[in-house]
Amino acid sequence: MFRNSILIATGLVLLACQFALASSDNVLGRTYSIAEKDALQEIKDRANQINWKKVVTEGKEKEVKDYQPADLKRLPRATKNSTYLVDMTYTLDVDVPDGKGGILYPKGYRFNPLDYMRFSSTIVVIDASDPDQVDWFKDSSYSAAFNTKLLLSDGNHQDTAKKLERPVFYLNEKIAFRLQLQAVPSVVAQSGRYMEVRQIDVNKK
Repeated sequence: MFRNSILIATGLVLLACQFALASSDNVLGRTYSIAEKDALQEIKDRANQINWKKVVTEGKEKEVKDYQPADLKRLPRATKNSTYLVDMTYTLDVDVPDGKGGILYPKGYRFNPLDYMRFSSTIVVIDASDPDQVDWFKDSSYSAAFNTKLLLSDGNHQDTAKKLERPVFYLNEKIAFRLQLQAVPSVVAQSGRYMEVRQIDVNKK
């Protein structure tokens, strides 16, 4: 269903890594003291002075900070203001069972989900690597609206979330294709049986 496909969730897991260095020395026979440290012991001593948890955590944090999904859909900057409607009619590519051994909706069945539900959110898509688009969103009425879902076609999600003080998600190819997105910023909202897409030229805001 369309509603499920646009519920964007980004799950980033940070692994907690702990390092412990332990050693045990089994001594056999008579021993003698030596003037210089054993080379292996010196390596261990230096290793013990390193905060391994910090080293690994910083690496993971950079990995997560720079994360972008493989199916990220990048879009060009809009060069003019325009509006168009998108027909959300969908054709089933599989049979939908009725749970009783039969078929509720057969493969090939066509329907418009907006005939049966209302999409109350507004989707705003920007390229967060473009400061003009980030500033446009921050100054717009969408920034403070609780029902706005912000998607990024490019840029850093952590930096953008921090600057705008709100959750952000990435635009994937499937959503971009379904909504026929062509440029950013784009504002998407339901208009009757259609989704209305407004492309905005931030130079003409």
